Amino acid sequence: MANQWKKLKQPSSLSISPSCLFLSLLCFASVFLAFSLFNTSPQTTSVKNSVLYSKSCNFTNGQWIYDPSIKSPRYDNTCKEIYKGWNCIGSKKSNAFDIVKWRWKPYQCHLPQFDPVSFLNRFRNKNIGFVGDSLNRNMFVSLFCTLKRVSSDVKKWRPAGADRGFTFLKYNLTISYHRTNLLARYGWWSANANGGVLESLGYKEGYRVDVDVPEGTWADAPSFHDILIFNTGHWWWAPSKFDPVKSPMLFFEKGNPVVPPVSPDSGLDMVLKHMISYLNKRIRPRTTVFMRTQSPRHFEGGDWDQGGSCQRSQPLSSQEVEELFSLKNNGTNVEVRLVNQHLYRAFQGTRFHVLDISHVSEFRADAHPSTAGGKKHDDCMHWCLPGLTDIWNDLFVAYLRNIEDRT
Repeated sequence: MANQWKKLKQPSSLSISPSCLFLSLLCFASVFLAFSLFNTSPQTTSVKNSVLYSKSCNFTNGQWIYDPSIKSPRYDNTCKEIYKGWNCIGSKKSNAFDIVKWRWKPYQCHLPQFDPVSFLNRFRNKNIGFVGDSLNRNMFVSLFCTLKRVSSDVKKWRPAGADRGFTFLKYNLTISYHRTNLLARYGWWSANANGGVLESLGYKEGYRVDVDVPEGTWADAPSFHDILIFNTGHWWWAPSKFDPVKSPMLFFEKGNPVVPPVSPDSGLDMVLKHMISYLNKRIRPRTTVFMRTQSPRHFEGGDWDQGGSCQRSQPLSSQEVEELFSLKNNGTNVEVRLVNQHLYRAFQGTRFHVLDISHVSEFRADAHPSTAGGKKHDDCMHWCLPGLTDIWNDLFVAYLRNIEDRT
């Protein structure tokens, strides 16, 4: 054996040149690298997903990248749920097809695009409810149209007081939209001829807002849905509706007027407090609840009723975002960050999750219907569909995955 070992150690009569040895090693390294890249074992896939949905990643810290390889939107503009004023392709808005070619890239990780087939399978036998104003309907329609493109066997159904809803029959997945402007019940109030506390303070009419009573459109939603996405804010800063002199908000608690009367921002805090308490009593143990942050408006040159417009064809720069939304500038669109202060303060330390779409959306001054909305003024509040709210649903899925990873 020793002699044989020595024989093997002896150099062959066919000597290998240094250049051949280098090429051999290079080939071996290439094969090894290729094997590593194409290894799709469960362990590798798990590591990959943990990077994509890393809970340490801030999905809202990133930038918009123009991607010309995106040839078509996620769903067709003929989806019947798209409100006419949001159908920018149908209305021939000049940049309608460019809107969807911008993708959001977080700095620290990857934000995967919504996969409708995976979503339908993952949430089979579940109920998902959107509760809020028309901006939440914007997001709801985006989700519906994306899912319907791959699963057309759909039945209309309005569960638990919903304004509209659909069940994807093959998967028994129901999604619905519950319309509410303030979350709380409200209605017109007129002074009583026999007098009262508010009458003695000089109030003759306004809107009564019962801060501790949920609007009936969503009161039964918490006991029905497995996932809830709430929003509120736009109507709280709406002087055209709640004029502080002609038609002020008058807040009631336990059936009695709040005296002295408080401002709308204090009323919002009261509503959020009671809403959280109501949800804690009504939702099932495993229900996931989100409060979506405020959707930014992009009026420039004045508010909607002052000739304001949104004629941009590309996203804003970081500097332009700060100029438009900074609280210290107190500009036309300042409500987005004002409302968010109230939302974060109310939900801090609760079991509920905040779905942050604000910063991502602040850049997208190009993605509103503008004059294509068909109104007498530019629509710089709602979003074109297909469009930005498709990215909100990407974020929604990423947040859900992070929550699952922690439980």
